Amino acid sequence: LMKNQGKLAEELTVSIGRDPRLSGEAIVQAFVAGLRYSGMGAVDMGLATTPACFMSTKLEGFQYSASLMCTASHLPWNRNGLKFFTESGGLKKPDITYILDSAASHAMEEPTASEAIGKLLANSTIDIMPHYSAHLRRLIQEGVDHPAHYETPLEGLKVIVDAGNGSGGFFADQVLQPLGCDTKGSQFLDPDGNFPNHVPNPEDAEAMHSAAAAVKAAGADLGVVFDTDVDRSGMVDATGLEINKNRLIALLASIVLSDCPGTTVVTDSVTNAGLASFIQAKGGRHLRFKRGYANVISKGIELNEAGEECNLMIETSGHGAMKENYFLDDGAYLAVKIIIAFMRARLAGKSSLADLLDGYTESLEGREVRLGLPVESFKEEGAKVLPKFKELIESQEGWTLEAENFEGWRATIEEGNGKSGWVLLRQSLHDPLLVLNVESDVEGGCKRTIDVVDTWLASKGFNVDASKLRS
Repeated sequence: LMKNQGKLAEELTVSIGRDPRLSGEAIVQAFVAGLRYSGMGAVDMGLATTPACFMSTKLEGFQYSASLMCTASHLPWNRNGLKFFTESGGLKKPDITYILDSAASHAMEEPTASEAIGKLLANSTIDIMPHYSAHLRRLIQEGVDHPAHYETPLEGLKVIVDAGNGSGGFFADQVLQPLGCDTKGSQFLDPDGNFPNHVPNPEDAEAMHSAAAAVKAAGADLGVVFDTDVDRSGMVDATGLEINKNRLIALLASIVLSDCPGTTVVTDSVTNAGLASFIQAKGGRHLRFKRGYANVISKGIELNEAGEECNLMIETSGHGAMKENYFLDDGAYLAVKIIIAFMRARLAGKSSLADLLDGYTESLEGREVRLGLPVESFKEEGAKVLPKFKELIESQEGWTLEAENFEGWRATIEEGNGKSGWVLLRQSLHDPLLVLNVESDVEGGCKRTIDVVDTWLASKGFNVDASKLRS
């Protein structure tokens, strides 16, 4: 911060929050002590969310020099980590590398225990969540603009919140209830770092099934499912329809395109063909980019800087950012946008989210298969396979290479009678794997495509573990 902002340590104040993981409090205390020992101001925000931490650099009355969130998102209870933000957004790889290198070089320069304890006792604390919640409430009031009860625009709405015992329970009692919403039947709102009920993850089938059952049991209009640190969310409609992954992207694209006609929507590379058709039919442009939410959001920022309007950037994991919200992946903000759209539709005489998804279709079947590469040389081995896979696509009858390929190679597969599937082979961002994604509109279509790839791999003698193609 001193290097990038040109300020002295004593001119800087950093806030830090945490999710309920058991190790979080100790990590935050140690970090605060270190910051204060360096001469910086440090504010412990206690239990918080990742988006709220970022907003502590933006909200009036706070506007800290930087903020950190202690979380490991949806990973197991015994993992933890730190996310770094300034008012410009999350720190990029060069800054993270600089921080890690600096930390390593100073690792042996620890203060004495008495010095560290003294700095910790001088710590200041503040609860950011009421302020962040008030910000979200204002957005709902302004967005719904209810003609009869502006202050409580969610009267008559019933929403189930499933926080998975992460940090998202605030959404029920600090955001929805003060606006008149009935949240009875909400579940797993109490923070518990053991995550005893289900993984707090809107990609997780168990989490989504549990929320869908709760919505139906309560006769609710909507359900909201958060991940641990609330930078992602999923939704459930009154029928129990689970809205995550491609379906969540379609819903948000529909909302965004109604407000911003013609805008570009950036996603990761594994979105289905139905989503691309849906966005195009709504008048938008779909740019299928790379896996990794940082890649997706950065691409959207790049397009805007180049003069191409891009208002939504979202990965199938549920990490979604909007231009209007600082390009921040914020699960609560996305839930707010959907709730506003639902209430607007209700005021117009419509009763469900289904109208916003009208015209969206999904493939009949789909599979993802992970193919092992040798750990010591996985980048090199993957680089050998992918160009040859492009040659396979170009030689295979009925397979057509997609026009845009930013990672690996993707093809459309003609399946007869106007139906089609697709196949994508790409290298994992971090793991020693090649990942094969296949979808089909005909029964058994995925297996036929996988068999083609399996036979091809066997004929080439690549150093690839393809055994899972046959399981």
